[in-house]
Amino acid sequence: MTQKKKPTPKDPSTSGTYAIVEASGTQVWLEANRYYDLDRIHSDVDETITLEKVLLINDEKGLSIGKPYIKGASIELKVMAHKRGPKIIVYKMRPKKKTRTKKGHRQELTRVMVTAITKDGKAKNSTSSSKAKPKGSNVESKASKIENSSN
Repeated sequence: MTQKKKPTPKDPSTSGTYAIVEASGTQVWLEANRYYDLDRIHSDVDETITLEKVLLINDEKGLSIGKPYIKGASIELKVMAHKRGPKIIVYKMRPKKKTRTKKGHRQELTRVMVTAITKDGKAKNSTSSSKAKPKGSNVESKASKIENSSN
């Protein structure tokens, strides 16, 4: 008989937090303290960029999915370098026509380091109850102002 392996406890340093973000027209899976190559971002080296188009966050509290974006969530990136990707050769040939074209392409990239994944999560119940009270008082105060101005 084989013995079942006990699951090893997770490292607190690798909490498994990740986010899916819309950046440079694409959706990118980002994890904290890692670097990624994105399409060219117009910013200087060592500059900090904040991305607010966060589609999904998975952290120790659970999974949060935006509709389409998560309100209050942001990802901080530090620009490490601007570089170019590998050369891609595009070769077109039309048979029996003696036409051939050979072109190369190198994509402009920006290497970024993910410094922080933040999520301002407030409980939905507390915000809805706090908003309901002032709205009712504003309606009453507006009604009294209208009556006073008409008199």
